[in-house]
Amino acid sequence: MLNEMTKQFVPNAYLIKWVTEEWERQQMLALRQAVFCEEQGVFEGNDIDDIDEKATPIVAISCVAGMPDEVVGTVRIYQPEPEIWWGSRLAVAADYRKQGNLGASLIRLAVTSAHAQGCQKFFAQVQSRNVPLFRRLHWQPLQEIQLHGRPHHLMEANLAKYPPFGQPQTGFISTGRVSA
Repeated sequence: MLNEMTKQFVPNAYLIKWVTEEWERQQMLALRQAVFCEEQGVFEGNDIDDIDEKATPIVAISCVAGMPDEVVGTVRIYQPEPEIWWGSRLAVAADYRKQGNLGASLIRLAVTSAHAQGCQKFFAQVQSRNVPLFRRLHWQPLQEIQLHGRPHHLMEANLAKYPPFGQPQTGFISTGRVSA
């Protein structure tokens, strides 16, 4: 009976923040492994690349009784040149994809925190199936591309819809529908 009860539990709050603790980093990497290597088969072995050395990882953490519990979503951001930022490796655990619009919350913190650091343009290479989500969040497709043998779209965020947010280490709580 306890297993049935725990399977039915769905957190109603998620902490969206930059990674600041080692357990967050480890769970973030495990989530990326599960999504990009095991589930989608995009990478063999792992998805770690040179960008990880300079990227800022962001996580969505489920909360239980107001306390951080488990990393259930992630994205990373990086600045390859002044004022130009990119986001990549957006992933949400399969069991949480319909909970609290975690993808939208991760995108929101990614863009608003980069904007607070002087971002003038924010880009992402988005899997084609995720283009509708990004369009709803005020992103424009620039061109169709192939990446890792899969269709993607190069997209740009409308920064006017993402006011700068200067507390990404602390982040914010997401409890429901998120709009940019």
